[in-house]
Amino acid sequence: MLPKSLERTIEALGHLPGVGVRSAERYATYLLKADPEISHQIATALENLHDGVKLCPYTFALIDSTETVSALYDDSDRDKTTVLVVESPLDIVAIERTRAYTGTYHVLGGVISPIDGITPEKLHINELIERVKRDHVDEIIIATNPSVEGESTAVFLNKIITEQYPDSAIKITRLARGLPLGTTLEYADQITLDAALKNRTKL
Repeated sequence: MLPKSLERTIEALGHLPGVGVRSAERYATYLLKADPEISHQIATALENLHDGVKLCPYTFALIDSTETVSALYDDSDRDKTTVLVVESPLDIVAIERTRAYTGTYHVLGGVISPIDGITPEKLHINELIERVKRDHVDEIIIATNPSVEGESTAVFLNKIITEQYPDSAIKITRLARGLPLGTTLEYADQITLDAALKNRTKL
């Protein structure tokens, strides 16, 4: 019923997460009606995507293919003795927007999830342990998401780092959790309320 090139575009867009058939159709028809230059820009960007991006060998953050290491790791103003551990490279962007953190990062590449076949060996945990010694790390901030898998991964990291460096004074901390600004108790979920009670502070 539709031209083959349009059908192929709809099918390709449908591979994106969260994009159903209807959304894919809307995106494809929009591109068809819009200035062809928009489609060319998107096509060019996608063609260069994989060749233009790689992982930092130390932090596993996304970096430009022309870079050797992450600029945030290579920056002399950054404190290499403090490492904030995140699940995804995009989590770094969220933290950096706060302009409140001056240490370095370490991307795990996910969280431990046996049901999904993700074991500790498939994450960048061994590399984190090596960094502790190489960079003389004295604090590790675990910033995995407050999910069951995120919590399990945080507990595992605490256990394995403590076992690897039993005599060290490495401080292992977890990002504080609780009620976000603007949220009322009535609409807060049970997990958030539980975290808020446990992490309550003195006025």
